[in-house]
Amino acid sequence: MTWTEHIFSFYKNLQLPKNLPNAIEWLYPQQSDEVLQIVEKFCNKFYDDQNERTLLLGINPGRFGAGVTGVNFTAPKQLELYCGIEHPFKNGTELSAEFIYEMIGAYGGVKKFYAKFFISSVCPLGFVQHGKNINYYDDKKLLQTVEPFIVESMNQLISYNTNTNRCICIGGEKNYKYLTALNEKHQWFKAIDAVPHPRFIMQYKRKFKDDFIKQYLAALKKK
Repeated sequence: MTWTEHIFSFYKNLQLPKNLPNAIEWLYPQQSDEVLQIVEKFCNKFYDDQNERTLLLGINPGRFGAGVTGVNFTAPKQLELYCGIEHPFKNGTELSAEFIYEMIGAYGGVKKFYAKFFISSVCPLGFVQHGKNINYYDDKKLLQTVEPFIVESMNQLISYNTNTNRCICIGGEKNYKYLTALNEKHQWFKAIDAVPHPRFIMQYKRKFKDDFIKQYLAALKKK
């Protein structure tokens, strides 16, 4: 099995709870054949091998990045500009994707980065409430409903040639605390390193962006 096959199997076999509370809906772009074709192109380009990879785990996908492209932290603009993948989507962008791809460029580019890392999320699918993004931890009933799904998805994700010595958590507060608590129970990783979320950086600390990129690079290069 290659990572491409693993990723496809992962997205096509997600067992998600059907009824979410409080008018919350799933954001599951990989249900679309159009999106799956793009994910396939992305995987064939960067993941058609059996390399061991370290995970970077965000919160959950949003509407303008992975919610469109099916590729985590990758909006349509970055998909074409950096990954060289043509697509049928409107050429939109998002702040998190802009930071991530600038960081990837500083690391050495997409081929070098994706050869060693896979970006996913603590919850691999996103949520929309009244037309807006919502995080898995923003609603207690939502979290209670989806926690078994989160646990099973993580078990599936790390089942293939994943570095379980450590992972990198994108989001240093609520996401890190929740992932750490789950990890203590399920023992997925020996260590979890946290980095600030790109949206927080770009929205509130943009003038220190270069410093945050260095922080990310230090986490990536850590053994």
